[in-house]
Amino acid sequence: MFAKAFRVKSNTAIKGSDRRKLRADVTAAFPTLGTDQTSELIPGKEELNVMKLYAHKGDTVTVYMSGVYTLWSHPDLLPAFTTWPLVLDKLVRGADLMLPGVVVPPTGLPQVQQGDLCAITLVGNRAPVAIGVAAMSTAQMLSSGLKGKGFSVLHTYQDHLWKSGDKSSPPAIAPLAVNPTDSNEEKVDLGLQGNLSCLTLEGEEENRKVHHPEASEDTSSGAQSQDSLDGKLLQEQMDELLHQCFLHALKSRVKRADLPLLTSTLLGSHMFSCCPEGQQLDIKKSSYKKLSKFLQQMQQEQIVQVRELSKGVESIVAVDWRHPRITSFVIPEPSLTSQNVQEGSREQPYHPPDIKSLYCIPASMTQLFQESGHKRGSTLEGSEVRRIIIDYAKKNNLVDADNRNVVKLDPILCDCILEKNEQHVVMKLPWDCLLTRCLQNMQPAYQVTFPGQEPILKKGKLCPIDITLAKKAHNKKVTLVRNLETYGLDPCSVAATLQLRCQASTIVFPAPGAKDSLQVQIQGNQIHHLGQLLLEEYRLPGKYIQGLEKAPKPGKK
Repeated sequence: MFAKAFRVKSNTAIKGSDRRKLRADVTAAFPTLGTDQTSELIPGKEELNVMKLYAHKGDTVTVYMSGVYTLWSHPDLLPAFTTWPLVLDKLVRGADLMLPGVVVPPTGLPQVQQGDLCAITLVGNRAPVAIGVAAMSTAQMLSSGLKGKGFSVLHTYQDHLWKSGDKSSPPAIAPLAVNPTDSNEEKVDLGLQGNLSCLTLEGEEENRKVHHPEASEDTSSGAQSQDSLDGKLLQEQMDELLHQCFLHALKSRVKRADLPLLTSTLLGSHMFSCCPEGQQLDIKKSSYKKLSKFLQQMQQEQIVQVRELSKGVESIVAVDWRHPRITSFVIPEPSLTSQNVQEGSREQPYHPPDIKSLYCIPASMTQLFQESGHKRGSTLEGSEVRRIIIDYAKKNNLVDADNRNVVKLDPILCDCILEKNEQHVVMKLPWDCLLTRCLQNMQPAYQVTFPGQEPILKKGKLCPIDITLAKKAHNKKVTLVRNLETYGLDPCSVAATLQLRCQASTIVFPAPGAKDSLQVQIQGNQIHHLGQLLLEEYRLPGKYIQGLEKAPKPGKK
């Protein structure tokens, strides 16, 4: 609705009576908000404006403007659905959210009805980035196999309505940690909220239920039957996806030279990579529940042989690539719906940037580079610096006539590279020493060029992707990784990938001491998986990654 500029009809401070009415309306619309939260959302004295505007399609909209983005302060105000970070750009440009782009969390999808207002979040961060209207109920979404349009998007981060605020970026709000007990409680709460909506909108029907208790019992039985049906349908779909990813991995990724292959590597490095775009493989939601049980079934069908080569660690030791299930399996072509949110364009695979180390001319060396036409602050590659210094020495007859491997230092070179205690003492330097000192005295800079984009020039030292291990409560290890953004990697997307591959919880939060930078935390020592992801899949040069040597040794955790 706000992807294009809108026209403001009026923008005035809210009246006291209207403020009280708005507070009452919000309390009625969001009964889960307490009195304190409502007062915080609509304060009694702070500035609050009422803006009436015309959207680009002609819709008349009333907007209440305060000093904060509401859903970032109250992220649980609306039922939230999660999508992948790369989808956000499509939403900002006006696309609706299609169901193949929705990520199903371990607790299942929130229960909504068609027409309900919903928040849209990104994997790894609970801060909403869009608001939309559900195009169908949760039950309809599940019965459709998560196909078709899920939400008509009204408002997004970075659209013109967002620009009417302070233009701040979404905060990093860690996903809620959920255990099976919490999951059950959450479903009960959602169900109660749904009943409250029915009381408000369908009062007569509820009165009939009060007078006829058996009607409530029938409705409850029907709801339980529907839940059971939905659960069975999801389980069958996950079984089908599990078999597809398994056969796909064996046919296209696993080679004879890879055997014996750890079952965890089969899952983390091969099967997850074969999962279609927009879908999420979760063995716990299948009828098998565990990878070992699934592989036992595959062994009974004589597709693979599984053995415990070391205590507690299973490996695939043989694969029958002539098995009919493998030979008859057709690797699926990417469907249009699995490639995008709406327009049919596939997510581009990650390509590492081209990185060049540069040197910036400081004030103390301006005279040395002046003759070559470079000013203070200019950036040069190392080869250019060497060429300029060699030309300068030759032009000014500084090459020693008796030993051409040595350069005589004139006053300009002395000021550029000598320490105070070396002045009037050091009269000559070898070429390599002269060039090395010149480069050391210049300020570091670097240029990053992503495929299809203009080069980005930054001054200062290039920070590598930093991987560290830390100990948390109860002496448990966690893996921390930062500086991903410099290399064009989205921390939330990396966290989501690692969560699946490592089968471990991940959190994304602001990096300590760094502005506008996020840090990913993964439970356990996952440096081996990180190394595989960064070096083999993303193809980043190892010199830009720091901390890979801390990976666990074979046989250790």
